[in-house]
Amino acid sequence: MTTGNATKRYETPNHPFQGERIAEEAGLVDRYGLESKEELWRAQSRLRDFRREARRLLGAAQGDVEAANARGEEFVARLRKIGILNENDDITEVLSLDETDVLERRLQTVVYRQGLASTPQQARQFLVHGHVTVDGARVTEPSKFVTVSEEDAIEFDENSVLSDELHPARAEGQDE
Repeated sequence: MTTGNATKRYETPNHPFQGERIAEEAGLVDRYGLESKEELWRAQSRLRDFRREARRLLGAAQGDVEAANARGEEFVARLRKIGILNENDDITEVLSLDETDVLERRLQTVVYRQGLASTPQQARQFLVHGHVTVDGARVTEPSKFVTVSEEDAIEFDENSVLSDELHPARAEGQDE
C-alpha cells in the first residue's frame, strides 16, 4: 500500500506536435539544465496556478473588498517571499509573468547564477550529489524553490570536496 498523492503535478500540452512550441521548450530545457520537459511543464503549471489565483482574487475584489484585499496581500507576500515578485509589485503583475520567472527561482538556477557552477547541468550535478547546502542543510532537490532569505545562505557543504577553492570543478567556472 502506498501513501501520498498520486496525481500529476503538471499538464501536458494540448497539441503534442507543434514544431514551434517543441523548439521553444527545447531551448528552455537546455538553458535551465532541466532533465526533461516534464520539469518545464511543472513550472508552467505552477505559473498557471499563480495566474489563476491572481485572476480569482482580482475578481473577488468586486464583492467583499476588505476580505479580498487581505487574501490578495497574503498571496502577493507569498510570491515576494519566493522572489517571483519584487517588493513594489502588486497583484496585477502576476498576470504578466512567464515561465522563465518561475524557472529562475529553482535552486539549480540560483546555484548557477551565483557562480557556484559553470553550467546549469553542473549545478544540477552538484545538487544531486549533495555538494550544496542551504542554511547549513544539505539539499539534493534541483527543483526546490529558493526564498529570498535563503538565497544568501547557499554554499558548498564544508565536508564536500568542492569546498576546497582549488578544486578543478570549481576553478573551471571562475574568471581569472
